[in-house]
Amino acid sequence: MTRSFMIAFAAATVLASAPAMAQSSTTTTTTREVGTTGSITIAPEQRTKIKEYVMKEKRASRPAPSGFTVSTGATLPADVELYTFGSDVGVKEYRYTVIGNRTVLVEPGSRRIVQVIE
Repeated sequence: MTRSFMIAFAAATVLASAPAMAQSSTTTTTTREVGTTGSITIAPEQRTKIKEYVMKEKRASRPAPSGFTVSTGATLPADVELYTFGSDVGVKEYRYTVIGNRTVLVEPGSRRIVQVIE
């Protein structure tokens, strides 16, 4: 073999193995079924835990921002503060706020309302 061929072969071998070496972690994606309105289904016992937690925390209810209607699928304005649930509630993927004495469950990344609990 010629020297230039051996160098090219060695370089190709290193480059071919680079993606395998760079891949050091596994990503798991979970999905959930969402209706056309963007709502989620919450089991009655989970709903009870959420209500009890929100009552215990005594977050002040705020009025809806001017021109905003609280509804499933709506995007919550950025100036509305979101709160996390305690680990005992078991709702890690959502945040909440209280608007007009209603608990509003929100996807934190998109700020999309996924459930309004009366």
